[in-house]
This record gives sequence, structure tokens and C-alpha cells, in this order.
Amino acid sequence: MYKPTFNMKRQRLVFRHFGNKGYSLFSCLGREVVCSVLSVATLTYASAESVSTKPVVSDSVSTTTAREMMLDEVSVTGSRAPLTKSQAARMVTVLDRQDIAQALVQSVNDLLKYAVGVDVRQRGPIGAQTDISIRGGTQDQIILLLNGINICDPQTGHNAMDLPVDLSDIVRIEVIEGPAGRIYGSSSLVGAVNIVTTSRGESQIHAEGGSYGYANVGIRYSLAPHLSHLTSSLSGSYSRSDGYSRCKAGSLNTDFSGAKGFYQGQYEDDDVRLNWHLGIADKGWGSGTSYATPKWQADNQYEHTTKLYTAIQGETKRGRLHFAPSIYWNQNRDRYEGYRGEPEKMKYNYNRTDVYGVSMNAYFDWKAGRTAFGAELRNEDLVSGNLGEPLSQTHHISGTDRDYTLGVNRTNISGYLEHNLLLKNLTISAGLVAVKNTWSNMNITVYPGVDISYRPNPCWRLHAAVNTSLRMPSFTEMYYKLQGYKADPHLKPEEMTAIEVGGSYTKGNLCVSATAWYHQGRNMIDWIMDTSLGDDAVWQSVNHAKVNSLGFEMAAQWSMFHVPCSIKYSYIDQSKEQEANIVSQYALEYLRHKLIANVQVPLVSHLTLGVNLRWQDRVGQYTDFEGQPKDYEPYALVDARLTWQQPRYKVYLEANNLLDTSYHDFGLVEQPGRWIIAGFSVKL
Repeated sequence: MYKPTFNMKRQRLVFRHFGNKGYSLFSCLGREVVCSVLSVATLTYASAESVSTKPVVSDSVSTTTAREMMLDEVSVTGSRAPLTKSQAARMVTVLDRQDIAQALVQSVNDLLKYAVGVDVRQRGPIGAQTDISIRGGTQDQIILLLNGINICDPQTGHNAMDLPVDLSDIVRIEVIEGPAGRIYGSSSLVGAVNIVTTSRGESQIHAEGGSYGYANVGIRYSLAPHLSHLTSSLSGSYSRSDGYSRCKAGSLNTDFSGAKGFYQGQYEDDDVRLNWHLGIADKGWGSGTSYATPKWQADNQYEHTTKLYTAIQGETKRGRLHFAPSIYWNQNRDRYEGYRGEPEKMKYNYNRTDVYGVSMNAYFDWKAGRTAFGAELRNEDLVSGNLGEPLSQTHHISGTDRDYTLGVNRTNISGYLEHNLLLKNLTISAGLVAVKNTWSNMNITVYPGVDISYRPNPCWRLHAAVNTSLRMPSFTEMYYKLQGYKADPHLKPEEMTAIEVGGSYTKGNLCVSATAWYHQGRNMIDWIMDTSLGDDAVWQSVNHAKVNSLGFEMAAQWSMFHVPCSIKYSYIDQSKEQEANIVSQYALEYLRHKLIANVQVPLVSHLTLGVNLRWQDRVGQYTDFEGQPKDYEPYALVDARLTWQQPRYKVYLEANNLLDTSYHDFGLVEQPGRWIIAGFSVKL
């Protein structure tokens, strides 16, 4: 039950198999992490010095017998070259499979709320639509990966979290904070989230239901024959809810329903490893007042998305020079209804984005250390009814009497080079990425970075980093010009330089860490409104000249009387010359304070009570329907879950927002109150 791992003699976890799968984003860099439990309660930084092929010990609150765990892979990386154990140069936050199974959440979107450096803002319940950002950035400034494959939607980051995977598919989630262009390319301006799935694991079914007509049912079937080179799994789920609010006309306006399916497979022998996946996510949700403005007071908006994800990845296992190629295609379809079910009142917005990519990573060893190099080509093609330039040939919109008449196409080419110097207690990882984008005739630009890790003794670990990155504007930021919005097609790429220093101390039952960072952003993109214009005020996409951010994060975890506890805190301050009467939608709208506390209390045998507290204080304003700016108010949320756990099944009762707190986290969208959920899962 959220068992933190400590380096002391307790329950022994025996790892029978280790892997280094190429589909892990961070395994291109080879950061090996603690193979034991890193709890949702702590989401602590993973440090490579704790990794070993020797047995790892862990605290336990439920059993005193030894248990064996089969891990498909244990590498989590913060550079492009795989490194040996205990040589990590970059800090990575890791959430493993057991933590995910026991978390007080229904989606990956909700799960990320408990990472202290991550800001999760929802336009609907249970992850219906979610914006994810890191360290004061925006939803478009992070890179989202599925098994190391970039699945960012160049149309908009608002729909990036429409994932095809069920929580039961996920073996771990990796979060890296801060820009890292040389590792992830042109999307990781302020960080990355990598969702790693596995074709192995147990088959299971699960179901849950609760407040506001919420229901979810899913199944996962895994085929992993004994001693077979080929494994595969298939999962599917369906969820729905009536929503928690109604529009002025009386109809539901925050309801949702959707289904997802995911197939993945792997072939592995002594020479090669191949991985592939095929996923689909189809979802519709009432987005209420999500994009409403004082000028356009629509309170019954609706959106429907269908997303397709495919990828094939390989990795050679023999020879001095190792290769890891990949090829992928992702398609995103979106229908936005400004007035739900009333196209005669406002035409629906239709968009289709196809993203094709191919990459090659490689590394080799020599006397001076380990060197990695690689390249990626990514083409992004949009056809739309309202975004882009006029097309020379229109394309029919399936299921309608309309055509895609607008579009835009761009290609991004990236080349990487990195070298890792490995000394006894010191790792220095330095490299660069060279980027060329066909949009706006962008010149080749180089973004360097360096990470340093020093381990003076087994208890202490110190790290420092200087990194740079860029981010191309989304198609929505460039071309959206409807209902109170006016975009600029000539926006410049955003650029970021970051400095970070920190350290961690682990001894016995105690683990503490602290990190301080400074970000200097140039040409930052935001939507702003000049409220002094009154009825003529519109949201405009602009490049801010410069936005500077300063922050620090602290975390502590401990266990007392077999009760794991944790507390985490982050602080951010952003500065920019702010013009009078200007309201910002993103760039100066961030979490100044975020505090998370967790405790897991074993009540009786097999029964555990988990309680999470999250307190947030957001900087920024939103405008009400009268055009008056309103400050975001701080709020505290308490979530609790009772879990009855048996080897083959578990049953739980959960309350989200237990105290029924009323709060706004995104503009005019009021968030749900108390939400009660009961559910179960059974291993097949």
C-alpha cells in the first residue's frame, strides 16, 4: 500500500529478470532507477545509485513473507545514451505499476496531480479534458510520450491526454522536469511525461460506478506463453457520466462518454527486440463554458475526439554499435460544437491531424566514455474547416456534407549528439540537438545542455544542470480566429534556458530531497485580452518578449509504526512586464504554491485507509460574463479511499473532494464537488 523503499533490511524483493526495452523514452539515455516501489504518496526522484541487480529491500505493511516481482524493464533515463547502474546525471520522477493500481484516481490525468511539479487543470470530471503542464508552463510546452513515441497533437495541447491505454496497461509513468531539447527534441520546452506500457502482466477485469451517473468497465487480456519469444496483450474500456452541472437551458453540459482499445506486442531473442502498439481512443464530452468569453457567453459547448496511435520500435542487442530505430503514425480527429447540437447557429469546427515520424538512435563505447547520436524526421499535416491556409484541393469530411478547405503542413528535422563521461562518483552528460523546421523558413538552430551528478557517499546525491530547448507554436495558436479569438500565423518558436541544482539524502526510514531552478523563456506564446477595449476585446495569440520563472521543490517521506507518510511542496514565481488592463490566459497563470500530503493507514488485516491532501494557490485571473476580472482563490482538496485487498481481487470505496469544496481551476469552469465511487478489480 504505497510502500516507500528504504535501504535497510526488511522484506526482500527478488528480481528474476531485467530488461532494457527500447520503447522506454528514458532508456535511450539509460537512466536506471530504483527497481522497488516509488509510491504515489511520494513520487520521489529516482536516483541511479539505488539501482542494482542485487535484491532490493522494501518496507511492507501487509505481509512478512518474501515476494518475487518480474520487471519487464528497470531503465529510466535522463540522457540519450544507456548508462551503467549508479551513474544517473538527471533526476526523474517515477511512478510504478503498484502505485498506479493503488492510487485514488480513475485516469492518468488525475494521477499526475500528485506529482508536485506538475499542474493538472481539468475542463471536465474524471479526466474528460485535461491540460498538463510542468513548472509553470502551459499544456503545449511539454512533450507527452507513449512508450517513448511522441504523441503530442500539433493542433492543440488541450486534447493531448486523450489516451488509448487503460491504467491496467501501464507499467510505470516517468516525469522529467525542465527543458531537455537534446533528449526529446522540439516539444519538451519545460518537461516530459512518458507513459510506459507492457505486453506482459496479468489479465484482469475491473468496474466502478458512483456519483452523477458515473460508470466504468474494462478488461485486459495478456498472452505471454512460457519461454515464448512473442508476447502480446489487448485491453478495452468504456466510461460515462451525466456530469455535475447544467446549462441555463436546463440540459446537461459536463457529461461525457467514451471507449478506448489498446493492442501491444513484443518479440525478443538474443539479437533483437521488437515492440509495436496500436491504440484508439474515442470520446465526447460536454465542455460547458470552457471557451466562453464575455462577448460569447456559450454555456453548452461540446467536443468529440477520435485518436489513433501506431508505432513499431526495434533495438539491436549484439555488437559494439547499438541501434534503436522507430517509425510511427498518429491521427487526431476533432469536432468542436460551439452550440451543442445546433450547427445552424454556429458551424462545427472539424480538424484532422496526421503525424508521421521516423527516428534512429545509436550509441557506442570508447576510451573516453559513451557516445550517443541520432536523428528524427517528423511531419505534421493538418486539414481543417477553420485552421490554416486555403488548400489547393479540398478533402471531404466523412459523415458530413462539408469539406476540409484549409490546412497547413510542416516538417521538423532533428539531429542529436551526446557524450557521457563516467567517473567513480561523478557523471557528466553533455550534448546538443540541431533543429530545422520547414515552417516559416526556420534556420538550423542548436540547443545544448549538460547534466552533472555527484555522489560523495551512499546517503547523499547532488545534481546540477543547464539545459535549453524550443517549442513550435500549435496550429490553433497560429490560426484560430472565431468567436472572440484572433490568432497570429507568424508566431515565433518559444525558447527556454534553465538552470537547476538540488540534492537528496536517504538513510534508514527517511528520504528528503530539494531542488531549486530558474527558467528564462524567450518569445513565450500566450493568449491575452485587453479588457479596456470593452465589447471589442478579444483573445489574441502573441509572443511575450520574455518570461522568467524561479522555483523550488521539497519532498520528504518516512515510515513510522508501519504507516508510510509523505509531504511535498513547490513554489513558483514568474516575472514579466505586465501592461495595464491585460489579462493573460496561460503565461502568467500558474501554481505559486502547491502542497501535497499523504498517509496510508493499515486498519485491520487486508483493509487500508489512504488519505491525500492537496492545497493549491494559483496566480492569475479569469473574466466573468460581465467582463470583470476575478482572481483565482486558493483551495484545499481531500481525497480518501478504503481498500480491501486480496491476492486475486480488491474492492474499494473512494471519495474525491471529500469536503465538497467549491473552486475554479480553469476560467469560468466550475469544478465538481464531492464525488463518491465504489469499484472492484479481479485478476483472471
